Amino acid sequence: MFLWITNLLLYLQVGFSYESVVEYYRGSEESFRQPRSYLGMLEEAHFHFFSMAIILVTLNHLILFTPISGFWKLVLIVSSFASAFGDIAGGWLVRYVSPEFAYFKIASLLVLQISLAALMVIVVWYLYSKQKSTYR
Repeated sequence: MFLWITNLLLYLQVGFSYESVVEYYRGSEESFRQPRSYLGMLEEAHFHFFSMAIILVTLNHLILFTPISGFWKLVLIVSSFASAFGDIAGGWLVRYVSPEFAYFKIASLLVLQISLAALMVIVVWYLYSKQKSTYR
């Protein structure tokens, strides 16, 4: 829950539109916004690579013990790791390669949030259903 609240607060600053993402990373003369600095982006990427790796390894490890099919396990594992990497790399691509990568950044963020939600809901559902059946 707190993950989505903090993500929402962060992306209210960045925005969810193509223009707002480009302005956030590349700056804007009209709004007197400076482009993101290399060092600032490096610090953010360093922290996010570590924290996302921890949460994704933990959730994806737990998802392996649930009764969902192998196909959906694979989809969740691949989509969560790929979208996390895409979310982190997307800012770099917008800033240093092309503003067109803003669409990639937005899509990666959405897939990441959906896959995290699915992972958490499935794991909690499985734990709750196992606990309930144990006490009957």
